[in-house]
Amino acid sequence: MNSLPSSADVIAAHDAALASAPVSAEANDVTGWIAVNHFHNRSLWAQEDLARRTQAPDADIVANKRAIDRHNQARNDAIERIDEFLLSALGLVDPATIGTALPVSTVAPGARLNSETAGSMLDRISILGLKIAAMREQTQRTDVDDAHRQACGERLQRLVQQRADLGACYDELLADARAGRAYFKVYRQFKMYNDPRLNPALVAERK
Repeated sequence: MNSLPSSADVIAAHDAALASAPVSAEANDVTGWIAVNHFHNRSLWAQEDLARRTQAPDADIVANKRAIDRHNQARNDAIERIDEFLLSALGLVDPATIGTALPVSTVAPGARLNSETAGSMLDRISILGLKIAAMREQTQRTDVDDAHRQACGERLQRLVQQRADLGACYDELLADARAGRAYFKVYRQFKMYNDPRLNPALVAERK
């Protein structure tokens, strides 16, 4: 993938990662952060499944919930880093402010602000990749009837279409941003519940 990866690049990387065991990724460029985001989405998916067990000890479910928090924070951090790299490549952010809480946009007059960032779109594409893989497994089960497999096959087709549609929207946003017609910003998530200084329950615990 280059500094401005296409949706086809990203989807191929996501699907290739899902074909093997999950491996924690390292990141120093946009490709790496896309892989990090996908890894944490994949880990979240597994923990969400485990957290819904009804016969597991409470301590196991607590551990799942805490893992979900960690992976969700890391997933959101990766989205912000993806946006930073893409905006830098597009020349749409002041380099001196890129790592600050409020990065300053540098945009052409008349460019429209896209409400969703490119990083958020890639995050949604990652999640759709997980849904597609999981739904495809349902179509291949031998312990269910034909009706189940058929229903899941129809859902699979819709999920594939949804990912293609979102990918096309992502590509269009990058094309418009390159041409000066559109831009997006780095939006800091400021997840307060994970910050012991900001979560009132955690502040109360310390007192």
